[in-house]
Amino acid sequence: MSPAPIEHADGLPQPQRNQAILTIALGILMAVVDSAIANVALPTIAADLNASPAFSIWIVNGYQLAITISLLPLASLGEIIGYRRVYLVGLVLFTVASAFCAVANTLPLLTIARIIQGFGAAGIMSVNSALVRFTYPRALLGRGIGLNALVVAFSAAVGPTLAAGILAVGSWPWLFAINIPLGAVTLALGLRSLPHTTPASHSFDWQSAGLSAITFGVGIAAIDSVGHGEAAMIWLIEFGVSIIAGALLIYRETHMASPLLPVDLLRIPVFALSIATSIASFCGQMLAFTAIPFYLQSRFGYSAVHMGLLITPWPIALAFAAPLAGRLVERYPVGLLGGIGLTLFACGLGTLAFLPAAPTPFDIIWRMALAGCGFGLFQTPNNRTMIAAAPRERAGGASGMLGTARLLGQTTGAALVALFLGRYPQEGTRIALLVGTGFALCGAMLSMLRLSDAGARGAEQVRVKEEQRLRGD
Repeated sequence: MSPAPIEHADGLPQPQRNQAILTIALGILMAVVDSAIANVALPTIAADLNASPAFSIWIVNGYQLAITISLLPLASLGEIIGYRRVYLVGLVLFTVASAFCAVANTLPLLTIARIIQGFGAAGIMSVNSALVRFTYPRALLGRGIGLNALVVAFSAAVGPTLAAGILAVGSWPWLFAINIPLGAVTLALGLRSLPHTTPASHSFDWQSAGLSAITFGVGIAAIDSVGHGEAAMIWLIEFGVSIIAGALLIYRETHMASPLLPVDLLRIPVFALSIATSIASFCGQMLAFTAIPFYLQSRFGYSAVHMGLLITPWPIALAFAAPLAGRLVERYPVGLLGGIGLTLFACGLGTLAFLPAAPTPFDIIWRMALAGCGFGLFQTPNNRTMIAAAPRERAGGASGMLGTARLLGQTTGAALVALFLGRYPQEGTRIALLVGTGFALCGAMLSMLRLSDAGARGAEQVRVKEEQRLRGD
């Protein structure tokens, strides 16, 4: 008979720790990459399935919407039944849905499979940072969060390039079929290595979960409607519904001992500032990711292959900076590292917006590398601070908010690019890069506010009191 599961007080022992972090990395890699690959393949899929462009967009929207409405509820469920269970069930659901995506022969079937796949991805994304916290010892948490941040950012950056490569040698179903063997390997590793955690004593709050789904789901839909030029009445109604549901959710959560929307954690100054910094930075990142391919193609005439090569320095620089930042955060203030990183990121985007009329490859490469390096330097310390600022018992809420902030920023950025391209066909891409620069600078200023000694002491005091409350001291 196997021994009872043990929750390790300060991380997992080796080699279980390495196996667990590999499991977490592979899962988040698949979930984030699948957010990007369908965008590249959308015209090909629509033509193959004889679908209209307007309907085919639900291949992308269905996946994103499923993640949006279920991220916080699944993070809360992870606190109750264990992060390991939510992650593994999400992984199974994601892998099975990928198989259905690969064999779908009509657009409705593919859309349904993508929605199911999105719920599976939400199970992976909602608790991955919480699992990292229980995998690494506290002294090495910065390195663990750094590796996790690297995988997230790298996956988002290389997703379109990977999709283009797969489509160059195979048909679109292979975009989804590749997840099947990867999912099976990840599941086998996860069953052996992921940490067990002590379940929380409170029950799942279904009413808050419903209000959360309406608040974020309809809110994201409203942002998307604005970006795609829908009638004002439509997005005004959507924003109104989202605001009303959000107000009811906040009122309910302020009276809950263990809220699904972690308003208790938002009382920690450094946590709230880190969330705001994350939203601003990911909005700037998505403005750049979405606009740069159009910018390089329409303004300078680069082919898809050349664009892929010119964008590659961004993920390479990020891959160098993110682990380095994970070590630096153990020595230097997070506010300083984040401020410097986002300032460099802003410089990279700003200089890209003002490329010379006939740029050389080097003119583009060093700007891409600067942007990637800056974002990598910011993301790891910021994520580490969000997770570490919360009590261990509230790691699920912190992980859910981290994912929600990233998704909210990315969706807003993508919607803004659509808006700029629709209204300013000639200069829309440059405007998007300049607005992204503004969001990056806003994030840098928010990050620097965390240098306040009073704010740092307040964060620690709130965290200690919350841990005492949860223990019943």
